[in-house]
Amino acid sequence: MQPPLVLFDLDNTLVDRRGTLAGWAAEFTAQHGLEGEDQANVLDMVAERAYPSTFDAIRTRYRLPMSTAELWRAYCIDIAALVSCQAEILDGLEELRAAGWRVGVATNGAADIQRAKLRATGISERVDGVFVSGEADARKPQTRHFALAAARCGTELGDGGWMVGDNPVNDIGGGRTAGLSTIWIGHDRSWPPNDPGPDHTVPHARAAIDLLLLHSAGHTRTTT
Repeated sequence: MQPPLVLFDLDNTLVDRRGTLAGWAAEFTAQHGLEGEDQANVLDMVAERAYPSTFDAIRTRYRLPMSTAELWRAYCIDIAALVSCQAEILDGLEELRAAGWRVGVATNGAADIQRAKLRATGISERVDGVFVSGEADARKPQTRHFALAAARCGTELGDGGWMVGDNPVNDIGGGRTAGLSTIWIGHDRSWPPNDPGPDHTVPHARAAIDLLLLHSAGHTRTTT
């Protein structure tokens, strides 16, 4: 029997992307001598997802002297310096693996920034595999994204598993379509009306980990 699989979203699931970006935007605008109102505009430009093309637009809008490549490289370095993962979540990832789970990260985004965050937080050392959409042009909610993430963990979607994330469409809808059970990180939000709900809703990633540990303990008791 294959070990159980769980895939975690990265941003606003394992790490606080919103808070990290707010801190970065304040530093960025101060560094480049921009006005106070520009901070909110810059934050809006990177809020959904940041790519080199995003920084080409920022450079053009604010007539910055640095090249797009230089701005992007600085962004990756600065975000990695600011981002963090709570110790209880890092411990939980290790606890899942010790309990026999295959643990992976399935995240949309550019590979260099997402990998930088994973290294800086220590998450990459505590999971079996990582797949970033920018590595193969396969974005959540596409089933191919989840299949590639499972393969990075040494398993297959056909063996079942779980998806944990904060995005109702990309994580929960996509995970369900891929045949995975789902846990939604609600962040005190209401589930979108008329959408099929997740299997479970929890307030944060540590609660999801505890739920999975209980699930695996119960499964062990019923199969031994």
